[in-house]
Parts: sequence; structure tokens; C-alpha cells
Amino acid sequence: MAIKPLADRVVAKKDAAVEQTASGILLGEAKEKQNTAIVESVGPDVKAVKKGDRILYRDYSASEIKYNNTDYLIIKEEDILATL
Repeated sequence: MAIKPLADRVVAKKDAAVEQTASGILLGEAKEKQNTAIVESVGPDVKAVKKGDRILYRDYSASEIKYNNTDYLIIKEEDILATL
């Protein structure tokens, strides 16, 4: 990973959208927006999460970037609501 976040920032990859519910119902285009991601790297001031954690983050708090044809999110630690 070449992206090294600064201070209390976290770099994460967005989780794949759920295509099917637990009971087997296939979801269409109108599926709910997911705010979960997998942590790829953390800044030096981050204390609560580590690489590989699955996180739930606040709506509209992440900066979306594209690097080497891959979409990443940069999120402040204070905007992470929980680990899953």
C-alpha cells in the first residue's frame, strides 16, 4: 500500500454491496447504501482501529479517492462509529 494516512486518518476500502439478504432474497438497484469498509492502513495517531478491521463510518464523512484503479476512502478516526 502506497497511501500512508497522516495524523488520525484511516485509509479503507469500501465493502462490496450486499446482493442478497440472509433469507435469500436478491436485492435490486434500490438497495440501501452501506457505510462499512475494511481498514487498509492507519495514521500514527489512530488508537481504536488497526489494519484489517471492518468499520462502520458516519454518512458523508469519507473522502473518496482513486489510486492505481482502486477506490479508497480516507476517514477521520472520530467519524468511525464502530468496528464490526
